[in-house]
Parts: sequence; structure tokens; C-alpha cells
Amino acid sequence: MSRVKVGVIGAGTISQVEHVPNLIRLRDKFELVGIADPSKTARDFITASYGVKGFETPEALFGEPLDAVVIGSPDMLHHEQVLAALDLGLHVFCEKPLCYSPEEIDDIIAARNEAGKVVQVGYMKRFDPNYQLALQHLPGTAQTLRYISVEVNDPDAWPFIRHHATGRGTDIARSMIEAAAAKQKTQIARAIGHQANAATVRGFATAYASALVHDVNAVHGMLDVLGVPDGKIVGAEIFANGDGGQGAVRLLDGQALWNMAHLSVPALADYKERITLFFDDAIMALEFPSPWLNHQPTRVTVKKSDGHTLSRTELRAGFEEAFVEEMIGFWGAIVNGDKVRNPAEDARRDQALLCGLGRMAH
Repeated sequence: MSRVKVGVIGAGTISQVEHVPNLIRLRDKFELVGIADPSKTARDFITASYGVKGFETPEALFGEPLDAVVIGSPDMLHHEQVLAALDLGLHVFCEKPLCYSPEEIDDIIAARNEAGKVVQVGYMKRFDPNYQLALQHLPGTAQTLRYISVEVNDPDAWPFIRHHATGRGTDIARSMIEAAAAKQKTQIARAIGHQANAATVRGFATAYASALVHDVNAVHGMLDVLGVPDGKIVGAEIFANGDGGQGAVRLLDGQALWNMAHLSVPALADYKERITLFFDDAIMALEFPSPWLNHQPTRVTVKKSDGHTLSRTELRAGFEEAFVEEMIGFWGAIVNGDKVRNPAEDARRDQALLCGLGRMAH
């Protein structure tokens, strides 16, 4: 099998702007069989734009001959849909968060092992060529690390997808929306160990599990290269009525601190995402563009000094698109048995940290 028959579950923005056109672009590797979504408006937009079949439910899509699925549905549906696909012997690519709780991810790991199939999580930053270059040029060691800062301000997608034709799914039944919201609330309560108010549910689902999860995963990758073990959560806050989330992790018994914050600024057409590592004698900063702007390079800079002389070096590996590269990686894991980048175990580690933040946050 060199060409993978794939179906897509979820016809929302991520599928319309990224996954569907990318799978079609990679037609030498994938045959896009169809897309499933309860919104007729959304799935008809994709079927009309790309000439693929549309299905109202994942079960209907599963009736087609498939090797794999790409899941871009709402987060609270991931657990059941991933398990259903694995039960049918399909390989699975699932958008982040894979699930809200580590326990739900344990279910997926067990099902994946029994099925012997690939499960890859949609952390596209791990496929960013400039992030990969940064891993190769970290300007310090575990012994010299002092501080890690993550800071994100985000208006969501609207300023960055206006130039794309999209079809918003506005025709989903109210009962289905309410059932999904109830499922999300139950899953988050299980993940953080208590029933939370509306602001905490919103903050956990968005600021933590949908946004900072990317940065948690990226920082974990850097800490692994440095040989720094997981740390201890020492602070967390959900603020701005759930639009903001913050967390602090003590590393290396207090030698270093990792602080992270995400804030949705919905009426400001500006996006900034920065990961900065401070060492004894150097600083490395990664500035990510909005993920909706394809082929925009992540800026990686390193500052060092020799006495009063300060040097600033910018690293750049290329302009490959991370959303495309992750699909190539998914294909390689299926067809060639390549090592899975972003396996379920990585998602479990990330969600364990985020759940710890959620339990501490007010």
C-alpha cells in the first residue's frame, strides 16, 4: 500500500483550510474518500469544492473502503471517534487535544496496541522546520537553564482565514449542540477532578487544552533534548472569564521556572506566540506566526555576548508548511513504518500537565 485511502471526520475550519486541501495536494500519498459532518452546509461546501463524498455521520463514512481517518471534530468527540476507528482497524490522525484526560488517552493507547495501528496527534509545530532546527541549536544545557517563558495573544482564526473560501456549519440541531456541551462538561470534570464553573470549563477547554497544549508539547520536546525531567506545578490561573490561562512549573528543583500564559484578544487582528529559553549566558526565542498563515517561517533567534559585545543570530531551515509535513509523517508511519512523531503517549504527558493546571486554577 503506497496510497492511503483516508476519510475526514469533521468539516469545520481546520478541515476546510488545512486538512482537506493538504490531503488532496498530497494525492500521490492519499486518496481522500469522503468527509463526515452533521452540518450539511459545511460538508456540502467541501464536497462542492473538492468533489469528494459527504456523509452525515462517521458511521456512514466508515462504510467506505478506508485505511485511515483524519479526525478534526470537536474535542469532546475525539475519544469515542478514535476508539471507533481503531476498532475497525483504521490508522488515526487526531487533532489536539487527543482527549481531555490522561485516563481517556490510556483507553486509546490500549486500543491502538491491540489494533496494531498508527495513532498520531495533530501537534504540527513538531514538524515545523525551524522548530526542528532550534532543537539542534539549543544554546545551553540543563545545568545552565534558568527560565522558560511562553506568551500568546490570539484573536482566533478570523483575521487569517478571510482570504479563504469557507462554509460555516450553522445548521446543526440545537439538541446536538447541547448534548456535545454536556459531554464536554462531564469530560472536563473527570479530567480536573471536580465540577467547574462556566469560566473554568471554557478556560480549560480553550486556553489550556486547545491553545497552550501546542506550547506545552513544544516545550516538552525542548526539555527532552536538554535532558530536563518533568517539573512540579507551582501556580495556575484561569482569568478573563475563561479567555486566559496561566501556569507555572518549577524545573530542576527550583533551578529554573517555566511560566506560560495564553490570552484570547478577540477583537484585535494580531497574533503573537513566543517561546523564550533563558540560559546563564544565552537566550533563544521562537516567534511563531499564526498557524493559519501557511509557509510563514517561525523566527528563531539566539542572543549571546562576549563581554559588552552582543551578537544576535537568526536561524532558518526553510519554508515547508508544518500542516503538510505532519500529513507526510502520518503517511510515512503507515506505509514505511516510520517512527510516529506525536504519539498518544506524548499527548498523555501534555494533558497530565494541563489537568494539573486545571485542578489548581481558580
